[in-house]
Amino acid sequence: MRDHADLYQLRPGADETAGAVLLVVLDGFMDAGTVGRQAADALFAASDAEEIAVFDVDRLLDYRSRRPMMTFVENAFTEYTPPNLTLYRLRDGEGTPFLLLHGLEPDHEWEAFAEAVRELIERFSVTLTVGVHGIPMAVPHTRPTTATAHATRAELVSGHTPWIGRVNVPAGAAALLEYRLGEAGHDAVGYAVHVPSYLSQSEYPRAAIAALEFVAGATGLALPGESLEETAQQTDAEIEQQVQASEEVQRVVANLEQQYDDFMTARENAGEEGVQRPLFGDDATDLPTADELGAELERYLADRERGDG
Repeated sequence: MRDHADLYQLRPGADETAGAVLLVVLDGFMDAGTVGRQAADALFAASDAEEIAVFDVDRLLDYRSRRPMMTFVENAFTEYTPPNLTLYRLRDGEGTPFLLLHGLEPDHEWEAFAEAVRELIERFSVTLTVGVHGIPMAVPHTRPTTATAHATRAELVSGHTPWIGRVNVPAGAAALLEYRLGEAGHDAVGYAVHVPSYLSQSEYPRAAIAALEFVAGATGLALPGESLEETAQQTDAEIEQQVQASEEVQRVVANLEQQYDDFMTARENAGEEGVQRPLFGDDATDLPTADELGAELERYLADRERGDG
């Protein structure tokens, strides 16, 4: 059997970690509102990060599809920022250690990567693996942030009502990792945080705060969501200013609010009946598109830094 440990290099002191939670935030596939990236940045800002294992990105990355950045000054290249995929050890607000797998999503050898992470999970006796990222959704920014939760065992997400019944989606390395961990009998949870479709191309700190709250709820970790609050308040104010500048935008938001409120009411009624139904049907054919529900608002908000509207 192939030894997948050749895909990463352990750092000194790595084996001092045991029984920790593992967070997975990979960059490169889908992260609407840069939810995962902002959440990871908040974690790094709040704690010293120790490298535990470093993956061989030369084997995993297609440099031509995601080119690293270099600095050129006058007549010479002066700096190179290499890509990375690293397993870190951090500590939460109460000093509890946890692991964070962060960096670029692999382009190659997904199965080998998943097996290598599984080996690390078993080596460090990881109790729960949690992934997080953002997805565009036909929801309004004026309502609480929600998420589509998924897990290797239904009991791990029993408190979350499904939003979508059945749908085929493009695979990602983090999703494959969760699937393989389930096959191997390991607990794993993922949160696809819903970002209003008209804000999916911009940073949306409010959703990143919600992502950290979802992770904290699943793990018991004290995570630093408050570090994003000031930026979130500024962003919220900018969005509200743009909305108030257009009656068309206000109508679109009102439609999304009505859809959201109808779903929440239906969910409460279903809960009383002991039945949970997804917002969208079993085949998701009634899933509203961003074009249908967010075209006008997207025109005003997708690139709000330009001051359009």
